[in-house]
Amino acid sequence: MGSLLLAVIYLIFISLGLPDSLLGSGWPKMQIDFGVPSSYAGYVSMTISFMTIISALLSPWLIKRFHTKWIVIVSILMTILGLWGFSVSKQYLMLFLIAVPYGLGAGAIDASVNHYVANHYSSSAMNFLHCFYGVGAVISPYIMALALSKARWNEGYRWTAYVQVGILSVCILSLPLWKKTEEASDEEEIRNSAGIKETLKVPGVILTLIAFYAYCSGEATCFLWTPSYFAGTKEGLSDELIASFGSLIFGGLMFGRLISGFVSNKLGDRLLIRIGIAVELLGIILVFIPGAHYMVAAIGFVIIGTGMGPVYPAIQHMTPINFGKRYSAAAIGLQMASAYVGSTFMPMVFGIMQESIGIAIMPVYLLIFAVLSISLLETAYRKADANMEK
Repeated sequence: MGSLLLAVIYLIFISLGLPDSLLGSGWPKMQIDFGVPSSYAGYVSMTISFMTIISALLSPWLIKRFHTKWIVIVSILMTILGLWGFSVSKQYLMLFLIAVPYGLGAGAIDASVNHYVANHYSSSAMNFLHCFYGVGAVISPYIMALALSKARWNEGYRWTAYVQVGILSVCILSLPLWKKTEEASDEEEIRNSAGIKETLKVPGVILTLIAFYAYCSGEATCFLWTPSYFAGTKEGLSDELIASFGSLIFGGLMFGRLISGFVSNKLGDRLLIRIGIAVELLGIILVFIPGAHYMVAAIGFVIIGTGMGPVYPAIQHMTPINFGKRYSAAAIGLQMASAYVGSTFMPMVFGIMQESIGIAIMPVYLLIFAVLSISLLETAYRKADANMEK
């Protein structure tokens, strides 16, 4: 039964990834219909992210009062509402209203399911879980592309909502599985779980939050600015080739998490993080090489993504071990909020910086966050170990 439920949880994370790529892939046509500048996509994206941060911070309270399965059901319903709302929007301002359920649903699923998997499954399962998130994020641009070739962007959102309805149906049918995989002590542990204020006092928690913020800042900067890096530093590349470089980091992340899923139980989360960031640094060095052929930098970005791959899942999976199950729900919710803050604002900060300094500064920017994240994590885990030994 545990394996069957895990398959459902992987499907849930596919559903989590599905909405995340739609705005970017559909915006070139959406902005024409709404009659707004291209940059206005950022305001909608930030609204969604802000709501996601709120739901991540609310997740400890939700987990304490409602079972994970019901948080999942309601959250998927909210994303369906958001997707459907986008599909029927006639004016740009409507998107901000619809962004509320769109973002709230995503954050609640992310934090609650990460908490559940961290407490019930292995590190391998956690890595595969985040790999399946990538599957969802890869699928949705193809849905949008099909919609744009056959109909309009509205249908891309509507068709994705239909897929979400199918996933929701599977989740409803799987409700009996959740109870069968739990121990009798689980509900008591959740009822006695700590809140955010108390969790922030645990040694190492705040350092982990800053480290998570740093990691996600680098990751999101790569997602947004990798094509621009090639456009600004390499000459003679076609627009199509430059656009394709947007998949380099994402492909590396998928590959890194897939490999980590097979080796994480043997290596352990902490060693996996160290290896991952070491690989990331190797990729940054390749990107640093001045005057090199664009393929060297392209390989470098794939290696950066591969190194980044295991970091996010490993940090989440270690939370109950490092800080105790009593604090795991609040700690994971805080980590999710830190991640979203970093991924929301730091790519924008880099955008401002590169306008005055130049896009070639990108590997330096990534290096700073990579070194910061591993330094803070090592310090945080030493503090956590000392606290657990008391």
